[in-house]
Amino acid sequence: MHMADALMSPAVGGAMWAATAATTAYCAKKVREEGDDSKIPLMGVAGAFVFASQMLNFTIPATGSSGHLGGGLILAVLLGPEAAFLVMASVLGVQALFFADGGLLALGANVFNLGFFPAFVAYPLIYRKIVGDNPSSRRIVVGSVLGALAGLQLGALGVVVETTLSGISELPFATFLGMMLPIHLAIGLVEGLVTAAVVVFVHKAQPEILTRNVRRKPLAGVRIRTVLVGLLVAAVVSGGAVAWFASTNPDGLEWSIAKVTGREELEASTGIHEELAGVQERVAVLPDYAFPSEGAEDSQDEASWPAVDAGTSTSGIVGGALVLVAAVLVGLALRRRASTKAADVTPRL
Repeated sequence: MHMADALMSPAVGGAMWAATAATTAYCAKKVREEGDDSKIPLMGVAGAFVFASQMLNFTIPATGSSGHLGGGLILAVLLGPEAAFLVMASVLGVQALFFADGGLLALGANVFNLGFFPAFVAYPLIYRKIVGDNPSSRRIVVGSVLGALAGLQLGALGVVVETTLSGISELPFATFLGMMLPIHLAIGLVEGLVTAAVVVFVHKAQPEILTRNVRRKPLAGVRIRTVLVGLLVAAVVSGGAVAWFASTNPDGLEWSIAKVTGREELEASTGIHEELAGVQERVAVLPDYAFPSEGAEDSQDEASWPAVDAGTSTSGIVGGALVLVAAVLVGLALRRRASTKAADVTPRL
């Protein structure tokens, strides 16, 4: 559900950048006030896991479409809404800059759609209401599925509204909405089951991570090594090898666009769009999760499956590492600011 710049007008793209920037500032303030340094490693590893998971497109039977994990609800359950939003911004920022996945103009909208709705709507209003303060495996499964369905439906609705308000594409609101919501309902069901599996694993390995997160208590003193190792191994295996088996079908957004227009991708030729596309082309070191020289070969051999490819493996491992570093640096930066602020107000004797 990564929007391309061709769907976004500069005005709407700028507005979504502003909304995302304001939400990021709020989240940074809340995470800084929490001062939970012990959560920083989990932010990095969870971010790497979500990055790798988003590479794993799965086929939606009988549709010719595919979907991938969004990961926003997983992050919210493990980290809390504010830290989850910051980590999701790190994931999507790395994808857009280094892998040309999602447009730069649309980056604000993508972070908002995939980060805000799961973390600030689905998590507190659905997942937590069902799971409560003392999680059980059954409640986790029900809460994860319903929360993922709601978060993804709201994200898909956001894409349609933002595209319609932009007014630069040939996608009528009702028709586009009629394609986006049903296909993302199917994708959301799979995401909910995967989310439940991850959260149940954490619940069995170290349930205190979940209970302390719900009660807004720091993770200091909680042994989280098993969870960190489990998520890190899953990220490396998923990005390094399982990504070879990703579906080659268009994702839910591309499929919906194709159903309405007959094309999976649209083009926008305004100056801003062309300039941002040029920036992305210069910055992206592994565009489309492959070595640049492999682009022509891949286009000639799209039918091969599984796509055993060194470029894909490198992208999965390097991208996960970049997200891990970015999320940890965000946490460290907020910790330093919190420490500095505390030092400033500490009375001198």
